Amino acid sequence: MVDILAAPQQASPRAKADASARTLVLVSMAHWVSHFQMLVLPMLFPFLKVQLGVGYIELGFALTVFAVVSGLTQAPIGYLVDHIGARRILLIGLATGGLALIMLGLNLSYVGLVASAVLLGLANSVYHPADYAILSAHMDEARMGRAFSIHTFAGFLGGAVAPAIVAALVTLGGGVCTLIVAGAVGPFIALVLVIGNIPDAGASRRNDGTAHAAKPAVITPALMVLTLFFMLLSLSNAGIGNFGVVALMNGYGTSFSTSNIALTAFLGASAVGVLAGGFLADRTKRHGQVAAACFAVNAAIVFVIATVTLPTALLTAAMTAAGFLGGVIAPSRDMLVRNAAPAGAAGRAFGIVSTGFNLGGIISPLLFGWIMDQNAPHWVFGASVIFMVMTTGLSLFTDRKPRAPASAG
Repeated sequence: MVDILAAPQQASPRAKADASARTLVLVSMAHWVSHFQMLVLPMLFPFLKVQLGVGYIELGFALTVFAVVSGLTQAPIGYLVDHIGARRILLIGLATGGLALIMLGLNLSYVGLVASAVLLGLANSVYHPADYAILSAHMDEARMGRAFSIHTFAGFLGGAVAPAIVAALVTLGGGVCTLIVAGAVGPFIALVLVIGNIPDAGASRRNDGTAHAAKPAVITPALMVLTLFFMLLSLSNAGIGNFGVVALMNGYGTSFSTSNIALTAFLGASAVGVLAGGFLADRTKRHGQVAAACFAVNAAIVFVIATVTLPTALLTAAMTAAGFLGGVIAPSRDMLVRNAAPAGAAGRAFGIVSTGFNLGGIISPLLFGWIMDQNAPHWVFGASVIFMVMTTGLSLFTDRKPRAPASAG
């Protein structure tokens, strides 16, 4: 009788696959929101400048506040993910990010802008620890790389469509309407996640008596190396992504349209590369070597861009190849963190290493802006090459033996 009663609780392989797919879609939707809302304020700078009567320095300060808050709170949020559950933290993050934009829309002021940046930074710190904890716990081990790649692609897509959506909203309803509608996306997706019954990860899953067992150290040498790895990765991409157009125009005589086509090719190929990298990550255990090989080739390509004035077709092809290889690295990067994370500490591990991204985000505007002020646009690409070479060397020291596969819940 006990066996008969227990039988319906055993999920079929098809049911497990459907649950995993649903979880991946829901988590990816949340990641889409994070990248979309991250760009709402920068896209509204012309509107905010006029309405608030401030300059671009004051507006830029709000973005610095966002980056600093996000960087300081990644690791603490990871701790909360592991101790009170990723599901709850993710829902709070979606609601907080939405509230930040809605409040600014209802009360336009510079103080409100800075407060909005603080809340957006806090919300942004939620997604990596919570998302990766849920994916690590519920995805099929054999498809983990592809799951990470789809999640990352969703974030890229959110950033890619943000300018067009914001422009359309401004045209239809103005800046205030744009803030409110863009903010409402967060609570709406949170409701979708609740209705879709997104699973939990973290404290609520430790019901087997191990919750009171000795907890392994999370701040390990491996994760410290990966944090530095993430910072260098951020620095190697930020110069090209943020300053590539002005560098090409000022240093190589490239037209505005050609420079933007080249950057669009770079960013679009990055998104495609992420998906390809997911398949590669599932077919190898040597994720550090994959990253090192991609970075080495990428460094050679960007070195050519830095030192040679290429015809338009070759420049676009080189930028496309560089973007693709940069995207291929992303799933292997995430697998490196997962393999290095102590058991039950995925949230903290991803929170710690994601701080490297935020450090890169704080340093890169100052560094590459200074390079441009020194009238050395070639060094936007040259500095990126240096960071890629450093990341290549560091990648070889990041591999860790994968944990034993855990059953997807």
